[in-house]
Amino acid sequence: MAYGTYRDLIAWQKAMDLVIGVYRFSQQFPADERFNLTSQIRKSGVSIASNIAEGHGRRTSKDFSHFLWIANGSISELETQALVAERLHYTSAEATESLLVETDEVRRIAAGLRKSLNVD
Repeated sequence: MAYGTYRDLIAWQKAMDLVIGVYRFSQQFPADERFNLTSQIRKSGVSIASNIAEGHGRRTSKDFSHFLWIANGSISELETQALVAERLHYTSAEATESLLVETDEVRRIAAGLRKSLNVD
């Protein structure tokens, strides 16, 4: 495994872009959702980038792969929460689709990174 910084990883960079998208996506949620869905969807978004960074910091390919799988789970969680927000009419179908395109990109890049570790 290369021992550069996690900040050099495209997967982490795209995940950080996704976090900004998640905050913008959830900005218009009702105020009474601040401690519920708004908080949860933002935590899921931050978790993706955080797990990529944490896995890289563990310094073994096996651990890194494990944390990339956790990030993948957080992506699924985020997608589900975005679809809940859409069903509750907190956001538009277009905004949801845009966020899902971003999550799909992060998922694909992280999967490629995970495969390059050759531990699965």
